[in-house]
Amino acid sequence: MKLRELTAVLCLIWAVTLLYGEMVAFWMPSLSTCQWPHLHHHSRQNQTLDYVKVAIVTDPQLMDRTSLRLPPKSLALELVQFYTDLFMRRAFLSSVMPLHPDVVLFLGDYFDGGPYLSDEEWKESLSRLKHIFSLSTQERHSNIPVYRLSGNHDIGYEFLHSRRPQVIIRYEKEFGSRNYRFAVGKVEFVAIDAQAIDGNPQGYMASSARAFVNNVSLDVQAYPRVLLTHIPLYRKDGTDCGPNRNSEIINQRIVRSPDHQEIVYQNYITEESSNYLLDSVRPVCILSGHDHDQCDVIHESKYGPVKEHTVGTISWQQGNLYPSFMLLSASNFVPSNTSSSEEAVLTQLCFLPVQLHIYIWYISLFVLTLLALLLWPAGGVSFWHHFSDLMECGEQLISSIISRTKEKDEDLNCEYEMMWDAEGSMHLVKKALNVAITCLSETVSVESRGTTVMRPAARKNISQEVEVSVNAHADMFDPMAKLPPRACKSWAKMVIQRVVRTFRMVTIIAAVNVPIYMLLLFKDWID
Repeated sequence: MKLRELTAVLCLIWAVTLLYGEMVAFWMPSLSTCQWPHLHHHSRQNQTLDYVKVAIVTDPQLMDRTSLRLPPKSLALELVQFYTDLFMRRAFLSSVMPLHPDVVLFLGDYFDGGPYLSDEEWKESLSRLKHIFSLSTQERHSNIPVYRLSGNHDIGYEFLHSRRPQVIIRYEKEFGSRNYRFAVGKVEFVAIDAQAIDGNPQGYMASSARAFVNNVSLDVQAYPRVLLTHIPLYRKDGTDCGPNRNSEIINQRIVRSPDHQEIVYQNYITEESSNYLLDSVRPVCILSGHDHDQCDVIHESKYGPVKEHTVGTISWQQGNLYPSFMLLSASNFVPSNTSSSEEAVLTQLCFLPVQLHIYIWYISLFVLTLLALLLWPAGGVSFWHHFSDLMECGEQLISSIISRTKEKDEDLNCEYEMMWDAEGSMHLVKKALNVAITCLSETVSVESRGTTVMRPAARKNISQEVEVSVNAHADMFDPMAKLPPRACKSWAKMVIQRVVRTFRMVTIIAAVNVPIYMLLLFKDWID
């Protein structure tokens, strides 16, 4: 294979790699790794029941000036935003939507610094959000019902609510009420503002959230209920999250204001409020976000055990190496027992491509490309020639094994005689059976007592030969030690030629594959 053929092969490898990393990898969840849970569940039970399909996404947290210590509108921040947004857009359009959900549910945290953005910055982030998830009125998925929860990165906690009420106003103007319920099939979903449920009971936010929950508890429960909360319910420290968890378990942490009346931060709802929600709503399933990593826990209520699914973030820049989304099948029939039926709500967690692994493979392939072009022989490499050499080595190995067997056979027909030299060292001399020993060399004399003596001249010649051999080997291991100046110049010239050749071939590979990469970027971004 000559250099031109190697360059063509590398071009092909790069093209296939880019197509997989930028496009095909995002098709895998819908093609093979993920399916609606009711299809898998009923294939085992040979049942055909009707379900409504719900896709669940959480914590995109669009990066902004509050995310990183980068100047606003800087090139670095723009690049981070672009590639983070692009991943989520590909994940939603190529992984989630090809599964044809009937409903899309977002569990909060659409922005990263939502409460701290100016109105102009907030509108800009909102425009990015609608573009990423293709859900505006002009988009192709606008006919799919979308439901949303509020997150702490959207409106903040109670401590911020009392100081910046305009944050709540602009959120509700765009996304609607923070406490509401809706039906999907024959399943009722109850969405609460988890950021307010633990607040001061005398405050407006907490009192309105609890009033909504009380109204839900007083209504007759006709369908199974699913509780939706951005912040997970209380769990004991160190509670196991199941096999899908990738990061360490985060224990309970609640920070209150100096007067202990307002919430500044919390990663779980308090135990008291969690029991209140479980007893009032009586859900068969709980869905939450906020933690950015996957977690499955069982809560004990007076109506029986209830499973909570904390869904991981859909973004690859929010601390989770394995971003994910969830598929939920809501029954379109009334189960026999609405409070504990396992068939009412079925869930399946789906993982997205690991973007960091894709970029690591790009870097590794780039290094391998440079090494291959730099070290490839100028005359090319004949693989058939190397194959022939390999076969020849195999034959030599087999023949050496056979010759050793022959030597062993010859040893059976020989006998050994002990002989001493002038220094008193003993040597074994092999002799054939019943054959007289013949002395052919003039440099060795056999005395009557069987000793051998080496002549001084022979010793001198041997020492000179050894010295010459050692010098030759030393020159072999240091090829630049005695090279003339012209040879050094030839070596430097060869290195320069290899570098120039590599640069030329890399330019050719880039000329072929950079347009492919740009087309894939704009294809997914502009659509």
